[in-house]
Amino acid sequence: MTDSLIDLGDRTLRVRSIAPARTDGLDRTTLVFLHEGLGCIEMWRDFPQLLCDATFCNGLVYDRTGYGKSSRWPDDPGVRYMEIEADEVLPRLLAAVGIEDCVLVGHSDGGTIALNYGAHDPEILRAVVTIAAHALNEPVCVEAIRRAREAYATADLRQRLQKYHGDNVDGAFHLWSDAWVAPGFEPMDANGRLPGVLVPVQAIQGEDDEYGSELQLGIIAGKVGGYCETRLLPGCGHSPHLQQPNHVITEIARFVAPLALTD
Repeated sequence: MTDSLIDLGDRTLRVRSIAPARTDGLDRTTLVFLHEGLGCIEMWRDFPQLLCDATFCNGLVYDRTGYGKSSRWPDDPGVRYMEIEADEVLPRLLAAVGIEDCVLVGHSDGGTIALNYGAHDPEILRAVVTIAAHALNEPVCVEAIRRAREAYATADLRQRLQKYHGDNVDGAFHLWSDAWVAPGFEPMDANGRLPGVLVPVQAIQGEDDEYGSELQLGIIAGKVGGYCETRLLPGCGHSPHLQQPNHVITEIARFVAPLALTD
């Protein structure tokens, strides 16, 4: 694994390149990992490496703007931060690092960003994998974020996040939480964008996800413009890739296998 800083002009993003533990010599796509709303490279733990090992694919993980060790937003993106990430920042990053063929693997906000990106049917995109993504904002999600805001203000949540985000911690937390509790906020224009997602989609969610119900899977599968398969995992919460890693890796590897070869 190799970390580097990518200068995009108005911001600097920390990226980590991952190579599979072994290769069979065939050319494969790159897995690009998009973290959750309070995440960063480290908070994926060893999942990206394990998935790259299982698929024989190279991988790229990065701290989005204002998270981890990346620089802050040059201008406040407000409630459109996921759309701006998908439409403006991610395409620039992929071009800067020379990725010309990829599968996006996104957790929570990262999954929503992946769907937003896919809505424009970019030529370099082969497939999208979402883990606990949101197509709409449910009351259960708003309530969970209100609890997180209380924990950030009165308990040790800020301290726990600061070890990952450093000086970015307050900006990262409030960008995320302020948007989700804003009246009328929706994570994406599901009706306008999902029909434009023409690449294959795999949507995974825990049955006990504290931030959303299986309605999210139904909306994603029902509105995307191409093939979509869904997986609802019993006894699992908002982080299936950490709570049931073997199952999730097996499912994603099966889905990616026929799509991964670039020859």
